[in-house]
Amino acid sequence: MDLRSEKLWRVIAQVVLILFNSYRDTEAEMCHSPLVSGLLPSSFRSSSQLSSSHGPGFAKLNRREGAGGWSPLSSDKYQWLEVDLGGRTQITAVATQGRYGSSDWQTSYLLMFSDTGHNWKQYRQEGSRGAFPGNSNADSVVQHKLQHSVIAQFIRLIPLDWNPNGRIGLRLETYGCPYDSDLVSFNGHSSLLYRLSPWPRRMATQSIYLKFKTLKNSGMLLHAEGQNEQSLTLELEKGKLFLLFRKGRSLSPDSRHVVSLGSLLDDQHWHYVAMEHHSNHLNFTVDKSMVWVQIPTRFSHWDHNQMSVGADQDFGSQRSNRNFHGCLENLVYNGLNMVHLAKEKDQRVTVKGNVTFSCAEPVFVAMTFTGPQSFLRLPGGTGLLSVGMSVGLQFRTWNKEGLLLTFDLQNQEGTVWLYLSKAKLHLQIHKLGRAPLELQAGSALNDGQWHSVEMISGRGRLTVTVKGDEGVTAHASPSFLITIGARLFFGGCPAEGSSQECTNPFRAFQGCMRLLSIDNQPVNLINVQQRLMGDYSNLQIDMCGIIDRCSPSHCEHGGSCSQSWSTLHCNCSSTGYSGATCHSSIYEQSCEAYKHRGNTSGYYYIDVDGSGPIKPQQIYCNMTEDKTWAVIQHNNTELTKVRPSPGRSQNSAHFEYAADEEQLEALISRSEHCEQELAYHCRKSRLLNTAEGSPLSWWVGGPGAGQVQTQWGGAPPGSRRCACSVQENCVEPKHHCNCDADRTAWANDSGLLTHKEFLPVRSLVLSDIQKPGSDGAYKVGPLRCHGDKNIWNAAFFDKETSYLHFPTFQGELSADISFLFKTTSASGVFLENLGIKDFIRIELSSSTEVLFSFDVGNGPLVVSVKADFPLNDSRWHRVRAERNVKEASLRLDQLPAAMQEAPADGHIHLQLNSQLFIGGTASRQKGFRGCIRSLQLNGITLDLEERAKVTPGVQAGCPGHCSSYGSLCQNHGRCVERTKSFSCDCGSSAYTGAFCDKEVSVSFKPGTSISYTFKEQTGNEPNRSRGALPASIFSDLTLRAENISLSFRTSQSPALLLYVGSSHREYLALLLNKQDKLEVRYRLDSGKHAEILRSKVRNLANRQLHSVTISRLADAVSVQIDQNEREDFNLTCDVEFNGIRSLILGKVHNSSDLDPELARLGSLGFTGCLSAVLFNSISPLKAALFHPNTSPVTVMGPLIQSICGPTSASTYAAETTHQQSGQSESVGAGQPLVNAIRSDSALIGGVIAVVIFVIVTALAILARFLYRRKGTCQSQEVKTVKPEDTPGPTFGNQTSSQNGPTENQKEYYI
Repeated sequence: MDLRSEKLWRVIAQVVLILFNSYRDTEAEMCHSPLVSGLLPSSFRSSSQLSSSHGPGFAKLNRREGAGGWSPLSSDKYQWLEVDLGGRTQITAVATQGRYGSSDWQTSYLLMFSDTGHNWKQYRQEGSRGAFPGNSNADSVVQHKLQHSVIAQFIRLIPLDWNPNGRIGLRLETYGCPYDSDLVSFNGHSSLLYRLSPWPRRMATQSIYLKFKTLKNSGMLLHAEGQNEQSLTLELEKGKLFLLFRKGRSLSPDSRHVVSLGSLLDDQHWHYVAMEHHSNHLNFTVDKSMVWVQIPTRFSHWDHNQMSVGADQDFGSQRSNRNFHGCLENLVYNGLNMVHLAKEKDQRVTVKGNVTFSCAEPVFVAMTFTGPQSFLRLPGGTGLLSVGMSVGLQFRTWNKEGLLLTFDLQNQEGTVWLYLSKAKLHLQIHKLGRAPLELQAGSALNDGQWHSVEMISGRGRLTVTVKGDEGVTAHASPSFLITIGARLFFGGCPAEGSSQECTNPFRAFQGCMRLLSIDNQPVNLINVQQRLMGDYSNLQIDMCGIIDRCSPSHCEHGGSCSQSWSTLHCNCSSTGYSGATCHSSIYEQSCEAYKHRGNTSGYYYIDVDGSGPIKPQQIYCNMTEDKTWAVIQHNNTELTKVRPSPGRSQNSAHFEYAADEEQLEALISRSEHCEQELAYHCRKSRLLNTAEGSPLSWWVGGPGAGQVQTQWGGAPPGSRRCACSVQENCVEPKHHCNCDADRTAWANDSGLLTHKEFLPVRSLVLSDIQKPGSDGAYKVGPLRCHGDKNIWNAAFFDKETSYLHFPTFQGELSADISFLFKTTSASGVFLENLGIKDFIRIELSSSTEVLFSFDVGNGPLVVSVKADFPLNDSRWHRVRAERNVKEASLRLDQLPAAMQEAPADGHIHLQLNSQLFIGGTASRQKGFRGCIRSLQLNGITLDLEERAKVTPGVQAGCPGHCSSYGSLCQNHGRCVERTKSFSCDCGSSAYTGAFCDKEVSVSFKPGTSISYTFKEQTGNEPNRSRGALPASIFSDLTLRAENISLSFRTSQSPALLLYVGSSHREYLALLLNKQDKLEVRYRLDSGKHAEILRSKVRNLANRQLHSVTISRLADAVSVQIDQNEREDFNLTCDVEFNGIRSLILGKVHNSSDLDPELARLGSLGFTGCLSAVLFNSISPLKAALFHPNTSPVTVMGPLIQSICGPTSASTYAAETTHQQSGQSESVGAGQPLVNAIRSDSALIGGVIAVVIFVIVTALAILARFLYRRKGTCQSQEVKTVKPEDTPGPTFGNQTSSQNGPTENQKEYYI
């Protein structure tokens, strides 16, 4: 099932859960009777009482008997009030008051519940919040409706804070109704077997509901199977619930499907389980967590004829370690109460072993060490063991480190520490005068499971045993007796200064302990709680407060979750996402976004929906001067010959793209334009129309499975025509396609498909190739898209009172917001969304500070970033804010992110209910005046422009991008504004590329000559096209200044680099002399000799790249070479360069105007590489390479495009060159050259392979020869092929630069 369908089912599942909760809320309203007011005083217990008139029996709501309520003897955090409701009861609300007529009340408290009066569990509200707000005076009633009702017999309130001017005072009431259920208990050797056939009748939706509680972390709850060998198993393993579907008895992965949910389910509390089976999916619920599970087809049938509860009857021996030990309640299968059937001794139910229909619970008193200040002190040295000692305990924790136990040896002769380190158990004993003794046992003991530890010393032997799933024992034979001193400390030590009898060089323990024993005597922790023995601090006794912060996991996008006692950690490595919960993508959402970070063409990871569910994928981005193309290849972009298949009238081709379906759809949707080439080359093979009018060929395109299309490339949708019909130039006017003329000569129909809704092309069907003499070849190019509708989606807010509003922002657990803004105002609110109490807001608080604030119920939290530059400078600034369950962060431009951690035990759900305001605020604060662009919330872009079109005071779009991005245009490139986006005009630059950063270089041979003729000035200079060379220098112009720049690499000296001549026998020459130094020669007076300006920089003919900049203003001339100091000269003759005529690079063929020495140099030509040549605004290399037909440039000899710059770490790296070649000759009479791989002829393939091998070998030898001769670059000459030289179009296996990467284009991992 695709991602869209899965998301749909997830939404349906959430709606079902919401409806179910709504039903429960309605039911809770009916279940709201007072439960406490009618109880006898004996139903109340408390930790202590101030006096008999302050006893717990007086703690009834609105009652004034006794002292008007309960008050403990001392007001501290260890006091509690307990109520026995007389039986299991459904509790829906709780209300509190202070003590009547006093200054005694509690301001916050915890609510605990239990079935037995022991093993208390804390009620937690949404998220992990546990504390309830209390009272503000003695008589007002504060009532809280529970978000989810509780089933319990006992409730306990623990005051956390109280009136600082009084003491704890409490009256209470709980509300609810009686609760009835059918219970069954299994002892690990018993079970129930149900025969399900022929009942119950099969239903459209099948279901299983139950509740269970257990102290064992593993056990089989139920196993159902049918005649078709399909089975379903619900099993508890290490405290997690596993749902297993199996086909047959095989253990292969294909025969099994496993889903897990829940954690720490062995806490002896009731847990709710629901399985609702639909045709191809299952809703699996454990407590408040639900997952939507897609079931493979092979497991979709649910025809069970028997079900075993408590054990798997398939195992004949009934292994007890797999059997369930605990209680089940209200097991309902397809509407039938299975426990009730067993109680009624239905004949279809078989009872095995001792099954009781009640829930007998063992009592294990646990205690929770909540923090670094927690400890338990017990008296030691019982003397019950004549020799040695023993200590035992069970613990569970998430922490890798922590002290479990420490005590001094008798007579303080040494110290014993039992502790965790790196999740292993360590025992250290330090005795005076002896070497330290250390033992180690166990591993991975921080898995949250219960582990038993026993330390026994006696008769010269010391044993430490760790029991969990597997027992591990460590032994030692100390030479001294180990006995317990006066005291033992569990979990930690008292605070420094309060006691010198305990030292802890390790971390304090955070977790739970139970079943403590000293010298084989169990420790009564209830006596400890009542202060009848020992001492403790910051302990929660008679409960284990461990919670699993990774179930359900808050780590997104496949991040792995780990945890400690107080926090969780998400490992985001290899996910492509970052942040505390792996929420934010580390990649950009489009090629356009990469371009505006200054990146050039290459492979990039694109995450089209940001923090959404679609995974990032690698795409090639082709950044050109004009547009930024995203290129998505498929499995066959080459021209492919159609081979008829015997017995088949049609031939089809299917195309698989290098991107997932969801990414393809999203990329096409957000692009401004997409296109795909579709071509067919034919000989006696018709394309679309037959005499009957039915198309012979078609293609399928569009999202998902696509739709059948009958138009061809270049024609509008549904037209059943080709491009030639639209252009009215088909070979036969009566046909709509060239191929439909059915001629024996080769013809073709090709063009671009540009309607996004029908892209990409998914398959192609061709039919008319069965006739004798028929032949055809097709080509489907890669999908190419440019533009990003989202990144330039902007709105301008003209007034501080104007705003846009959108539906409520849905970001309960995680939210990321990003946008760009520019303004001249010093403050204003960018966005705001309010709830009843919660809110989220981002604002410009001053001209240098941005604030991100929100409240999820823990009080407002503010994150701010302050810049050291003004933000109201009318330039674009980027804001990225994120909030999740762990932290909040705010980023501004490239400044370091500001972070704020969320409370460890606070509210986590952001609950909003009003409209989202953009550019304004519902709370009537100062709105924003300026532009907001590319606003995204959780990866979804808000369409500001569309909303702005219908909103007064707000304008769609926001021009002015060059002020922010103009610096990306390099090397004198000019930033050009567009309605959406910008571009760099490289017409006045010697460079090309998207940012005018790609050097234009030519490798010269001795015969190479480039002559640029300055044209005569006319009255009306025509407008030049974008990117064309400027024509600002004319032949009748007199220059008083020049700016010349170029780079060169050569080993030739002397050598003429550049020559500019005039019609008045004046010239300017740039050359290397015999001493490898640079000379600039000016002859601005034809009657005098040239003035020679010599640079002091040496060794310029050393085959390294050197850059030269020459500037003249009248008689002042400056020369700078590489990073050397600038050299200044002065001309002594004329300062006007009159009637310039031409600029020559390389060999000078007409040297009549030159001095004899210069003429000799010009006749030799130049051997080497020239790059980035610029004379004022003229770039002769660009004219020769890219505009030879439209520029006044003449090229003689071989012209080789190259890269002069270093291509490796070596300073002597050769220049890499690319041949600008024309089309190769066609094969046969205009037959297109197709992909040889598609040929069926092995002979032809072999011949072609041999020819290619010979050619490649010859080229390699030739290249090596040329390299040795030239010593500077590997080159390929520019050739030109006239159109008439190729009778038909030629197609090779190379992909054009517009479609994909060339061999020298880089691969980036951003």
